[in-house]
Amino acid sequence: MTSPAEIPSEAPSGPSPAFRPVLLLTRRLPDAVEARAGRDYQAILNRDDRTLDGREIAALAGETEADAVLCCAGDRMDAAAIAALPQRVRILATFSVGTDHIDVEAARARGLTVTNTPDVLTDATADIALLLLLGAARRASEGERMIRDGSWTGWTPTQLMGTHVGGKRLGIVGMGRIGQAVAQRARAFGMAIHYSNRRRLPAELEEGATYHADPEAMLPVCDVLSLHFPSTAETRHWLNAARIERLPAGAILVNTARGSVVDDEAVIAALASGRLAAAGLDVFENEPNLHPGYRSLPNAFLLPHLGSATVETRNAMGFRALDNIDAVFSGRPAPDRVV
Repeated sequence: MTSPAEIPSEAPSGPSPAFRPVLLLTRRLPDAVEARAGRDYQAILNRDDRTLDGREIAALAGETEADAVLCCAGDRMDAAAIAALPQRVRILATFSVGTDHIDVEAARARGLTVTNTPDVLTDATADIALLLLLGAARRASEGERMIRDGSWTGWTPTQLMGTHVGGKRLGIVGMGRIGQAVAQRARAFGMAIHYSNRRRLPAELEEGATYHADPEAMLPVCDVLSLHFPSTAETRHWLNAARIERLPAGAILVNTARGSVVDDEAVIAALASGRLAAAGLDVFENEPNLHPGYRSLPNAFLLPHLGSATVETRNAMGFRALDNIDAVFSGRPAPDRVV
């Protein structure tokens, strides 16, 4: 853990220079984000990007007399970790939209402010969803592997025939900002949009999409199913064997939400049998220790959680987290407060 060296002059200012709270960053963040943190705070940086568990984060917050913690999606801040945080820590700002890695009820009981980074990663994640959709449908990972291992012997009329997505029905579960952005992109490929959401969208946002109040009723019309809802106790393993059976034979699965919302055993079995033609997955339960069954499946198009991985988006996420921390130490409400 070290202090930052570079400070961007164009970044917005944080708390008063007379008071520079100690800010603990649990992972290495983009240079511009760390530079802004170092300008406005006594920033404790994880230069080695070493993964810390919740107890280690709490202990380090105590050792460094941290007033705030900027954590990331892989940092498991359970009730024990929240309880172990020093009382002087006023805010836990997560570098993510999801907060399933944080026990928010424990934070609420302790009076700890928790914030996230909504809005800024919508387009980047929607782009990855389309990459997964097309990559899975057109067997891109199989083709790329043939090039790399030297097994490609030339073009043939029946080689790696995939699925043409134009005219197919895309079912979106969770029609929030990301789901809507995926729908906009999919329309450009000529896909028919179906969606299920807790509430029906206004007509101007629906843009002709077909609404299904019950996601179970939508499954039979999903040639492609794309998941965009949070991980909760209720949604864990939502896509199970029974729901896969309701999909059309040869459907394609896309998941950029959270790995835990699908039952890995059921998805792997369906891919192995051909019940699912393919899957494009960017998130995994217990990542990076994903179920090993995926690795041997040629029809699984797998990415290492790249949803928000652009320079522009990761900078925006970091700045959004710092905006929330700035607000707390300037006596203003945090704009993205979860609890």
